[in-house]
Amino acid sequence: MNDNRLVSLIVSTYNRPDALALVLAGCARQTDRRFEVVVADDGSTEDTRAVVEQAAKSLTVPVEHVWQPDDGFRAAAIRNKGIARARGDYLIFLDGDCVPQPDFIARHRRLASAGALVTGSRILLGPELTEAALARRVDVIRSPAAFWLRQRARGQVNKILPMFVKLPDFQARRVNGFKWRGIKSCNLAAWAADVATVNGFDESFTGWGHEDADFVLRLHNAGVVRKNGFMATEVLHLWHREQPRDSENSNRQRVLARLADGCIEAERGLAQSGVD
Repeated sequence: MNDNRLVSLIVSTYNRPDALALVLAGCARQTDRRFEVVVADDGSTEDTRAVVEQAAKSLTVPVEHVWQPDDGFRAAAIRNKGIARARGDYLIFLDGDCVPQPDFIARHRRLASAGALVTGSRILLGPELTEAALARRVDVIRSPAAFWLRQRARGQVNKILPMFVKLPDFQARRVNGFKWRGIKSCNLAAWAADVATVNGFDESFTGWGHEDADFVLRLHNAGVVRKNGFMATEVLHLWHREQPRDSENSNRQRVLARLADGCIEAERGLAQSGVD
């Protein structure tokens, strides 16, 4: 998709306003300006609202804020609220602790093609580098290669090559069949029309785990091709402690059942969420 159609960047967040502020600063530096930001807030306090309001004043692209009460980990539900608010033909899902590089929107636009979704990639930052970035002691968006070489030597970043080598769209990006590896809703893109066909994310998935794999699986069952966004779409994933994973196994079993039965529509998705 090399045209000028509007892209909606849906940024999920929960009570991490310092990280969200850094992500929105990355949004402000995008080379592709034909996009909007929808902050999908899973019940954060007023500190997060203040960050969004400040970004709405400073960014030169539209910024929206959708919120739901804090009632546990409900990522699927808040993403559906973000989808309902989005105006773009193409949706990019990003987590509020994943800082986009300046060409993030542009690279996703180049990889977008009819009947396809893109699973993006990420670069993991360590705790010390994350702390320095959040304190604005370092600028992780514009730091030179020498800085990243030092951080790699210190073990504060897991890879650096994708920051400096960007590959175009090519046949090897296509993922044949359904594969779990590389599915992360912290960096994922799909056409709004395809998302509507599968009824969005399934809100019956609660607690941490695999609501994103379920989403990609149902798109796969609907005939949407998956493309891998490696060496093009990488985001800088700020370090954080892992979420409790009590629900992971049961959610995984549900995805496996849907792989077997060919399920396409979410059990409780966009049509059942009650959002306009």
